[in-house]
Formats: sequence, structure tokens, C-alpha cells
Amino acid sequence: MSAEVLVVGAGPAGLAVAACLRRRGIDAVIVDRGETVGDTWAARYERLHLHTPRVQSALPGLRMPRRFGRWVAKDDMARYLRVYARRHDLEPQFRTEVLRLDRDGGQWVATTDAGVLTARQVVVATGYSNTPVQPHWPGQEAFGGSVIHASAYRSPEPYAGRRVLVVGAGNTGAEIAADLAEHGAADVRLSVRTPPNIIPRQFGPLPTTLMAVPMDFLPAGLVDPVNRLLQRVSLGDLTRYGMPRPRAGVVAQARSTGVTPTIDVGLVAALRTATVTPVASLERFDGSAAVLADATRWAPDAVIAATGYTTGLAPVLGHLGVLDERGAPVVTGTDSAPGAPGLRFVGLWNPLKGQLFQIGLDARAVARVIHRQLRADPRTS
Repeated sequence: MSAEVLVVGAGPAGLAVAACLRRRGIDAVIVDRGETVGDTWAARYERLHLHTPRVQSALPGLRMPRRFGRWVAKDDMARYLRVYARRHDLEPQFRTEVLRLDRDGGQWVATTDAGVLTARQVVVATGYSNTPVQPHWPGQEAFGGSVIHASAYRSPEPYAGRRVLVVGAGNTGAEIAADLAEHGAADVRLSVRTPPNIIPRQFGPLPTTLMAVPMDFLPAGLVDPVNRLLQRVSLGDLTRYGMPRPRAGVVAQARSTGVTPTIDVGLVAALRTATVTPVASLERFDGSAAVLADATRWAPDAVIAATGYTTGLAPVLGHLGVLDERGAPVVTGTDSAPGAPGLRFVGLWNPLKGQLFQIGLDARAVARVIHRQLRADPRTS
């Protein structure tokens, strides 16, 4: 099969790009390894809501219904994506995984598990959280409790009355720890390797991510002192509850490490009531005991590893020199990476102002650039 544009991924980014292209008269071929539109969102843990408000989360060409509320639940997000695909007449080709992308003359060749596709332009939109980082600690095989990645967590009910160690204090780990504490886990401890910047979901009536829109452009030295003051005023000094102080401010940490702030949706209340206890990072297992970096030993019944995700793109694109050491694209949005003309990435980074908001901006811009290039020279990309 040959196409003018191939979009890899049928999540929010892929659908948004394809919809913006269609509005410009370009029908993209969309492929996805999943089963149906919205299935990734539907499979996430029950408590999950968007951290960006409804008005900041809609994709180009379709508002989110007011009945979804300010903070959209994951099942409503899945419904929205299904409606979005129908509204824009998008029909992704599911159960099709791209295994490798290569440049051949003036076109791209996508080798998939369902055959070979060629396209003049390719947009990779497979998602920032594509592939779980599955940790392995020394001694894990002999540990008698359960160890799962946070991607397999659905609800707190199986953990009622149990001792649980949640590894990782990012957004997922913090929310799972709060979920467990609120629903009857006997003892919840949050293992912290990189101290997070914890921020409230909103300051008064104003959502935090709306306030963060200019932070992607301003110097960290200018805005982080303000961020620290707002954190202290709104949440207080969390070190009194055992949470380590972050080593850098919100913006500086995000830019240097890619770690976005942890938005509080219950963790701070759990810290204050001591229903979640911060502990040192998990180093290894010794029989039934989890051994922490400070030599503390504790015997949890279960470990939930909120250890993050990778893009999963190294096997597909690693040979092209378009990824950094973390597997993220070196260039995103409208620009193509050097040596890879016509190859673009949308939705593979997590800015402070919110991923869905950025997806909307990038989808419009990428569609505009692709349309201009195809119209300017219909024979080449």
C-alpha cells in the first residue's frame, strides 16, 4: 500500500494529525497496534482523570461535552476519542504494528507485521507512554509478594488490608499510593528516588496547567522562585511528612530530566494523615524483605512499580539517528530531524502546559506544513 502520509498511532496525537490533514484535503493512512480507538485509555486505572481541564484537553475540531466535568475521567476520554474518529471519518487500520521505518529514495518504507507500507511523509504519534519500563531488582525472583508495573494496576480493591510499596513518586505513583490509602490498604509506603516537585491541580479556581502555558518559554531562574512560593503557600512544607525536598525547581527539573511535576490529587492529604509514608528508593529484595537505599528493611505484600515508560521507538527508528539517549525524538512538531526529511513526531513529549494541549497545537502546525510541502512539489516530500 502507498500513501501520501502515514500516521503511526491512533491515540489522541495520531487522530488529531489525521483530522487536521483531512480538513486540508489529505487522507492519511493511520495504523495502530491496538484493537480499537480509545482502548488504551479505557484500560487505565479506574481513578484516573486528566490533569488538564476539559477546555485545555480537546482536540482540534471537536469540543469536549460539558457533562464530562472540569477533570475528564479516563472512560470519558476514551468515549471522546471514539466520537472524534467518527466525526472526522477516520478509520485506522488496527492490529498493525510498525516494526521498522526506512528511507528509500524519496519515500518512507514502513515494515509492519501486516505487510509493507510506503509514504512520502510519516508522522509518528505512538505516544509518550508507549512501553512500560519493567524494572528488575536483585533478589526479586525469591520475593514472596507480587510485583507489577503500574500499567497493570486497575483498582485498590485487591490490596485492601495489605502492605504495599509503591515505587516512584511521579504522577502515576503518587495517585496510586493515594488511591490505595483511601481504600483500605493496611500500610502504603512510597519509595522515592527522585524527589518530585508536587503542585496543586489548581490555585483557587485557576488550573495549574493553564498557568504553566508561558513557562515553556520563560527562563527557569525567573519562574521557579515564583513556583516555589506558590508550592509553599498552597501545600506547605512537605518535608515535615518525610517527603524529600526536590533538588531543582519545577521548570529546571522538567528541562534537565524530562520529569514533570507531580500534580496533587490526594497524595498531600495522605501524607498529612500518615496513610502514605515516603521512604528511600528500593535497592533490592532479600527474601520477603524490600531493602531500601538507607538500609531500611520492610516486608510488603505487594510492590507496584510506577517506574515510567519509554517511547518504544528504538527498534523502529534507532538506526536513523533521530532519537536521544532516552529514546525520545530529538526534534518534535513541524521540523524533521536532520537526515530524515518528511518524518515528524507529535505527542511524544510532555510539556508543562499539558500534553493534549500541545498535541492540538502541533497537529494543526504539522498538517499545515505537510500540506504546503505536498502542494509545492507533488513528486517529492
